Amino acid sequence: MSRIHEALKKAEQERAAIQAVERLMPPAETASAPTASPVSSPAIGVEPVSRTSTLPPPASYLRFDDLRTHCAHPHWHPDPNVNVFFNPSLSEQGAEQFRTLRSRLYQLRGAQQLRTLLVTSSIPGEGKTFVSSNLAQAIVRQPDRRVLIIDADLRCSRLHVPLGAPSNPGLTDYLRGEADEMAIIQHGQEGNLCFIPGGSEVTNPSELLSNGRLKMLLDRVTPVFDWVILDSPPCLPVADASVLADLVDGVLMIVRAGSTPSETAQRAVQELRGRNVIGVVLNAVDESQAYGSYYYAGYGSGYGRSETKAAQK
Repeated sequence: MSRIHEALKKAEQERAAIQAVERLMPPAETASAPTASPVSSPAIGVEPVSRTSTLPPPASYLRFDDLRTHCAHPHWHPDPNVNVFFNPSLSEQGAEQFRTLRSRLYQLRGAQQLRTLLVTSSIPGEGKTFVSSNLAQAIVRQPDRRVLIIDADLRCSRLHVPLGAPSNPGLTDYLRGEADEMAIIQHGQEGNLCFIPGGSEVTNPSELLSNGRLKMLLDRVTPVFDWVILDSPPCLPVADASVLADLVDGVLMIVRAGSTPSETAQRAVQELRGRNVIGVVLNAVDESQAYGSYYYAGYGSGYGRSETKAAQK
């Protein structure tokens, strides 16, 4: 019995010691349960989005194979009238000039950080959506190249049209905290092209683009892709392009040949002063004039659907 008595006494002494230590510790805070977003992807470790979240989990935790598996998979119906790689009846020169632009971008990347690219113009109707879509198609035709195109023109979202893709849910839904990455990213064709549409119509696009969530999204997805291409509004009518230009590595300007006044194009460049404008694409160049203007200003080439010419800055 003496051994039992000693064991009980020892246990009582240990409990007393533990209680003494606990009395010296501050009271523990009550942890609140996280608020889950309408759509979450716990299978790949993507933290659910909530309206009060501020920091995303580390970008390196997101992997392309997981993203492609768990994102949305609608069936796209690319429009052959505006996709030079989907219509063999269009001039092969157009596809070749998008390959040329692709090569020039990789040359620029060799000298500077260039992974996120904003495609904009001075005024509407110059062809920035056409260039964004076909440039992405040109890149993903290289082996193992991964591209994400984002419709950041929240005032007039049109990038889903050439892809034949759904327009919702999209970027506005993410920026309002109503959807997570996996809900808005689409993979709808063979290869490694992904797409984020503009999303639901909103009345405050500038405020949404400036609320910090787009930067969070880019920080999350950029390491997963070789290129992230944002199609933005024109930079003169609204301030959205200037906001977006601060979030990317480089800006590509689109100018429509025979249409955009030179003064307007110059004003657009001034509007983007201080940003990294890496080059200009002269769109809708007449095919008969493309070769003659190949060395325009000392650089450039015929470009896009046999009607476009690119000039590298």
